[in-house]
Amino acid sequence: MWHNYINASSTDEVVKILGEKKERARVIAGGTDLILELERGVRKGLDTLIDVSRIPNLDQITIDKDDVIHLGALVTHNSCVESKLIRKRAYPLARAAWEVGAPQIRNRGTVAGNLITASPANDTISPLMALGASVTLASTRGERTVPLKEFYTGVRKTVMQADEMLVDISFPALKKSQRGTFIKLALRRAQAISLVNTTIILDLKDATRTVKSASITLGAVTPIIVHAEEAENFLAKKKLNKKNIAQAAELAMQAAHPIDDVRGSAAYRREMVRVITARGLTSILEETEQAGMPKKPILLWGQETAREAQSTSEFPATPIETTINGKSYSFKSGHNKTLLRLLREDGMMTGTKEGCAEGECGACTVFLDGKAVMACLVPAPRAHGAQITTVEGLADDTKLHPIQEAFVENGAVQCGYCTPGFLMSGAKLLEEKPNPSRNEIEQAITGNLCRCTGYYKIVKAIEDASK
Repeated sequence: MWHNYINASSTDEVVKILGEKKERARVIAGGTDLILELERGVRKGLDTLIDVSRIPNLDQITIDKDDVIHLGALVTHNSCVESKLIRKRAYPLARAAWEVGAPQIRNRGTVAGNLITASPANDTISPLMALGASVTLASTRGERTVPLKEFYTGVRKTVMQADEMLVDISFPALKKSQRGTFIKLALRRAQAISLVNTTIILDLKDATRTVKSASITLGAVTPIIVHAEEAENFLAKKKLNKKNIAQAAELAMQAAHPIDDVRGSAAYRREMVRVITARGLTSILEETEQAGMPKKPILLWGQETAREAQSTSEFPATPIETTINGKSYSFKSGHNKTLLRLLREDGMMTGTKEGCAEGECGACTVFLDGKAVMACLVPAPRAHGAQITTVEGLADDTKLHPIQEAFVENGAVQCGYCTPGFLMSGAKLLEEKPNPSRNEIEQAITGNLCRCTGYYKIVKAIEDASK
């Protein structure tokens, strides 16, 4: 793991440290990929993490006078899902962000981090490439802006230098004549990596449904995200109809050069490129491209208690001062652990469970500054100055939380290992939406895995608790 951890208070401070330490330091915001890489020993020679998650104004989504949308480095996937601006003027990005992981992952994972990880299966790269996005990189040498199409050099490889920090993502907002969508094919409905994905953006003449221009990008089928240029060129100046959709889908398939692996064969992936491209184009033709996207998605957000960093703090030189379940704690150890291990081993709060330690099962769900997160993917020093709630904090001194009572009454507990995570997700759902629908309950628990049941009694318990 890491040896030194710095909670930074400004970008100037971050680039200065990066300039000094270069390959030995790494910026961390959400950390949903980086923590796993460190746990698995993939990142070698790294001794310092620089936490930027409390630097002011980096979590903003704005649009400038030139109709260009800007995403700060701390904009999370759920921020995009929740943003009216993104849903209206960059819908494919909102849809892709909604398809990432589960609510707890989307509450921590940033779009910038998704781009930097540079996996061709990462969901937000495809829509941002189709939107013509650029990234701004800062260092002590100044800033440079790189078009996203020039940012990638291979699988998990970019032009970004060791002393640079990504500070802005920018792209033109969709015009009224443009329509677009994102389609992902995976092995599960949630918490799954793309087998293939595509983003389609068309500029249309409404009266004739003639395509003025097309942008079609493909994910998870080449070493880097690519445009299906032949399909784009074919559609230009043609009417959007079933015949042309079928031909464009065939041409898009020819741009795919996938690999065989345990999740799917190359032949299957190529065929699925054709299928989902046709599906996406048809949805635009029929104006149903937003079908299946909830109007008010469940985020597992409550009342935020986050505070911006007023000054820099370094660990282990500084103890981790935090508030857990309303009580103040000071930890002089645990700075090089995850929040999950800090809670269990140093705080002796063993209600939060370790099921997978990979952000897949949700057994370690806690509230961090008002949002549900996976504690196994949060570095322990992020707790400094934060407000944390664990399952031990749901009940008060005299009675159980309604969600806990409902789990008892409905027999929603079997082996019990997953139960703390379900309780936390259910409690945050009821805080966000006191009377959720069954679909909203299902959205809320997509990040929680139960190995014993068919989830029926768990869902029924949450329904009863809402009453």
